[in-house]
Amino acid sequence: MQKIIDKAVQGDVEAFLELMDRNTLSMYKVARAILKNDHDAADAIQDTILNCFEKIHTLKKREYFKTWMIRILINNCNRILRHYRREKLSGEIPEAMKPDQSIEEFEFKEMLNLIDGKYRLILIFYYLEGFTLPEIAELLELNINTVKTRLSRAREQIRTAYQEE
Repeated sequence: MQKIIDKAVQGDVEAFLELMDRNTLSMYKVARAILKNDHDAADAIQDTILNCFEKIHTLKKREYFKTWMIRILINNCNRILRHYRREKLSGEIPEAMKPDQSIEEFEFKEMLNLIDGKYRLILIFYYLEGFTLPEIAELLELNINTVKTRLSRAREQIRTAYQEE
């Protein structure tokens, strides 16, 4: 993976495309968790790919490529959310998206709906993407102890919700 990142930083378009291809699913999971629909997630991913392509030469530590890319994605997702908030304030209603028909995705969404929003991304980063706690803290710009606490509370909320059912 490091060789591909090195080539991409040096301007190799094919290497960059391979990097994006390898990380598309990770980006989708994060964007979908934040934005709650496929259309907006696709927009955020597209913007992220463009941003990464334009700024890959600024990547200082190549071993943190994925962390860097996900941080850009989070910023793009937050920009889309701010856009919707402005629309809502002006009286416009964003277009509703069709629900996904995948059973696994439905169950995963249901599980995520059992917990507070501030815990969702931490669960996705930790369990689905395999990020370490320090990496999550850096991505979300939080203290590592805050990340540990939120992960613990998310687990407890899920445990409590399933015990009640």
